[in-house]
Formats: sequence, C-alpha cells, structure tokens
Amino acid sequence: NKLGGVIALIMSIAILFILPIIHVNNSQGLQFYPLNQILFWYMVIIIILLTWIGARPVEDPYILTGQILTVLYFMYYLINPLIIKMWDNL
Repeated sequence: NKLGGVIALIMSIAILFILPIIHVNNSQGLQFYPLNQILFWYMVIIIILLTWIGARPVEDPYILTGQILTVLYFMYYLINPLIIKMWDNL
C-alpha cells in the first residue's frame, strides 16, 4: 500500500522533530539508564537493517522483515520514555 508507506515515511521523520518539543523530562544522561543504553544500540541496529531492507527487492522475506523492523522503530519512541520514568522511580 503506497499511502501507508508515505504516511510511515512522514511519521518517521516527524517523530524526530516532535520528540524534542514534547520532551520536558529532567532526565540525566544516558549513562545513568542501562536499559536505555541497550535500547539505543538496538535502535542503531534497527536503522542499519531498515536501510539494508530498503535496498532489497520487494519480495516475500524482505517485506515481512521490513514491516517488523518498522514496528520496532516506532516502538522505541514509545518504550524509551517509559523506561526512563520507571528507572527514575526506582
């Protein structure tokens, strides 16, 4: 579905602009959040894999892999603030 792809592309770029505006938490640096360090490196791997999948032909295993990686990409932006809040409450 081309419309879904265009919306996902716009949202993946828009989330990078919106996040600094809505982030008002007084969190410390990433070195104080070990789970977020692990999530950060997973995010780096996901971005590298999404770049690789984007260069592959539209065939069966690559389609499913791209969809899974896209969901994981957006889940990072939902899970990361929750883990920071959880870690701050400890």
